Amino acid sequence: MSLLIRHARVLTLAPPKADATLPPGAVRARRGAALKDLGVIPRGDVLVADGRIAAVGAELPVPADAEVIEADGRVVMPGFVDCHTHACWAGDRLDDWEKLLSGVAPAEIAQRGGGPQATVRAVREATRKQLAAALRGRLDLMLRGGTTTVEVKSGLGLTLEAETKMLFAIQRAAQEWSGTLVPTALLGAAVEGDEAAFTRMVVREMLPAVWHEFPGITVEAACGADAWPAEACVRLLERAARHGLPIRVSADRTAATGMVPEALRLHARSVDHLEAASKADLLALAATDTFAVFTPAASLHAGGRTARAGAFADSGGLLALASDFGPAMPAQSMPLVIALAVRGSGLTPAEAITATTVNAAVLLGLSDRGTIEPGRRADLILLRHRDERLLAYELGGNPVDLVIAGGQRVGAA
Repeated sequence: MSLLIRHARVLTLAPPKADATLPPGAVRARRGAALKDLGVIPRGDVLVADGRIAAVGAELPVPADAEVIEADGRVVMPGFVDCHTHACWAGDRLDDWEKLLSGVAPAEIAQRGGGPQATVRAVREATRKQLAAALRGRLDLMLRGGTTTVEVKSGLGLTLEAETKMLFAIQRAAQEWSGTLVPTALLGAAVEGDEAAFTRMVVREMLPAVWHEFPGITVEAACGADAWPAEACVRLLERAARHGLPIRVSADRTAATGMVPEALRLHARSVDHLEAASKADLLALAATDTFAVFTPAASLHAGGRTARAGAFADSGGLLALASDFGPAMPAQSMPLVIALAVRGSGLTPAEAITATTVNAAVLLGLSDRGTIEPGRRADLILLRHRDERLLAYELGGNPVDLVIAGGQRVGAA
């Protein structure tokens, strides 16, 4: 059976003409002026068959077996791709948050047994089945809001047993979910005990064990005063890259770390957060094929500065937006991410939409989605809006009327 969405405002995100430099079927991330080009068909149809987009155009013929969905001018666009989350966890941080609101310092919360270590303990105590079930519930919530592809990190276990348990739980949830999960081994997340001994153990023992169990997995390190020092991050990522693994870095969240030049030297896929990055580092990053991933909802929740995503886009950089959804960041809504990026980071609505669809998909190495073109995976959302700028204008609520994942109608808001 096929699906035909009729009379929609279609945001194809497709380039105006074919790129002869790309392999057949490949998609290129947008940068510069192309970030603002949503490839709009003001009134068009989208035909879905066998999990793929079969045709896009005006007044397409209706197949005999098709389920027809009348859009009546509402926006149809690619499903959101959330390329940076910590959505696999156990326990909660509500008590910590309440203490922070009352003025208790994070260091004191940690001394009382709270903070990140409380989450680490909860993850270690949870079973793989429990972690997978909790993750699956969060994924279903994200799917109802239009997110059809989600990157999920480990990093909350800090032992080989707990880290692999998280990655197996992510695999299990992926098998049971209608959307797509992309796992990341965040091995350089935090330090337990002696810093030198711990980071050496991760590089020499944990990393090889993980790549043997999960071939080809992306490896990430977080650089900062509350994470790993730059030197240790470099050692971890250098070894991962030598074995052909994709690498990513989170850096410069609260202070400059010097990690951006190292990430560029190592050809990291992305540098994430960047709220405290220097202008010089952002300009250097913008001149490369390494993505910058900005997380404006996390900036709002933490009460910190907002990264200069708009200036980065104006400099021609490769840009993606993500939620950073996790135990210490309670927002999973990509429309909220878009709204905050426009208000606080200087992006236009069109740039923010591109950064949460095709660009985020390319970052994750997924060339089969993020645009509405024949042959692409049919991950689509039908909004209740007839103007896509309302994604950025509205604050709160769910703008998604219908979600299609892999060609299957999976939910309506």
